[in-house]
Amino acid sequence: MEQSAEASAIDPGTGTENLPSTVGALRQSGWQSRTVKQELRSNAVARIRSGKPLFPGVLGYEDTVLPQLEHAILAGHDIIFLGERGQAKTRMIRTLTGLLDEWMPIIAGSEINDDPYHPVSRYALDLVAEHGDNTAVGWVHRDQRFGEKLATPDTSVADLIGEVDPIKVAEGRYLSDELTLHYGLVPRTNRGIFAINELPDLAERIQVGLLNVLEERDVQIRGYKVRLPLDVMLVASANPEDYTNRGRMITPLKDRFGAQIRTHYPLEIETEISIARQEALLPGHDSDVDAPPLLLPHFMEELVATFTHLARNSSHINQRSGVSVRLTVANLETLVAAATRRSLRLGEVEVVPRVSDLDALISSTAGKIEVEALDEDRDAEVIDHLLRGAVLTVYKQRVSGPDSAGAVTSLVEAFEDDVVANAGDDLPASAYIELVQRVPALQTLVAHLAGSEPGDSPATGSSIGGLSPGVVASAVELILEGLHLSKRLNKDSVGGRASYRARA
Repeated sequence: MEQSAEASAIDPGTGTENLPSTVGALRQSGWQSRTVKQELRSNAVARIRSGKPLFPGVLGYEDTVLPQLEHAILAGHDIIFLGERGQAKTRMIRTLTGLLDEWMPIIAGSEINDDPYHPVSRYALDLVAEHGDNTAVGWVHRDQRFGEKLATPDTSVADLIGEVDPIKVAEGRYLSDELTLHYGLVPRTNRGIFAINELPDLAERIQVGLLNVLEERDVQIRGYKVRLPLDVMLVASANPEDYTNRGRMITPLKDRFGAQIRTHYPLEIETEISIARQEALLPGHDSDVDAPPLLLPHFMEELVATFTHLARNSSHINQRSGVSVRLTVANLETLVAAATRRSLRLGEVEVVPRVSDLDALISSTAGKIEVEALDEDRDAEVIDHLLRGAVLTVYKQRVSGPDSAGAVTSLVEAFEDDVVANAGDDLPASAYIELVQRVPALQTLVAHLAGSEPGDSPATGSSIGGLSPGVVASAVELILEGLHLSKRLNKDSVGGRASYRARA
């Protein structure tokens, strides 16, 4: 993490052992006080100048959302993200802490991170008045300078702002004494970043209280007026429909945000795949030594991502609730799990997902989409329709182009000569190898579809350009199912087994 010019006067290293321990020592070190927004801006400038990403791990927003976010930070604005679920809003908010200085000095023992040079709480003011430059200084790591609250209808002023502590009153303090207060989340995030998720769900009276703290700096707790000149960067998230149409946000609080940033789902299939690879918990060679090694053909990843994109454009799916990227992640994990189970049952030496494993995606999809009311009790049917659409889309993009038209025609003619192909989750990869060896046109298409897939599997017996038997089997199933969905072959299904034959 780059340190600002002011912060570079002291080097915190990996701990706080060598850092100033009193206000006087802090002055001698050259440390200067800044607002949290000045701190974020300074560190953002240093990172942009060095060419390092401000938000590592956030994919698909390079040309849309991230430039707007950088503008807001450089301008020192409070920010609200508008977007449906699963659009990395919370990830970006939490990543903001990486732009804070690693360590920040406070008055030791302060509940609200009082600035050693400009204390605001009664506790810190009294301490500095008594000890002056000998006042003890503590250090707070940037990870502790982030506060977060999910807005719910039962959120109270006490949760966010604070409340009179009856224990302190019972100890003999007067109600008018500021030391009787128990501070809420916002004051405790002083000199840091405070995030509110689903902001419109806050009751209007709570929104007013929040506005007073962030704008007017005055708040009344049990009739006692406390002035809290807090230094907080406010970041919030909201569903666009709640924020713009239903009128559940008070206008003054809307006006408090300097930047309103609209997020979106991945625009490209490859971006969706990259996010799924980053987030999915998939078995690997080192992480799961008891399972066979995983080979994940790229065309199967495309199929899972295409399914999500089709769902986002389907009239059968409630688009107001969104179709999250988490659907792609969960489906990819489920697809690999189904392939792993099949491989273990068949005693195969590798895990390669196939089209016949797609039925498992119904369980991981049903809880993440909302089927329109007119389609109630048809969830499985709608999901199956979208899965078939994804298979057909990938088949058309990867197999049935002009370069392979001749091979497709030859393959269909081979089926007209009484070729019958079986597929299913109970067939080992060797059965598909035998089929490919009997039908030269199928071999050509398999090589065309999976020629760029990895071939370093420990499996043996492949005769298709070094491809592993599992990848060959996966490619064969996609080709056969694509021909069926293109109305070039007939398909008979019984349980998990399917037979493909000519359309005579």
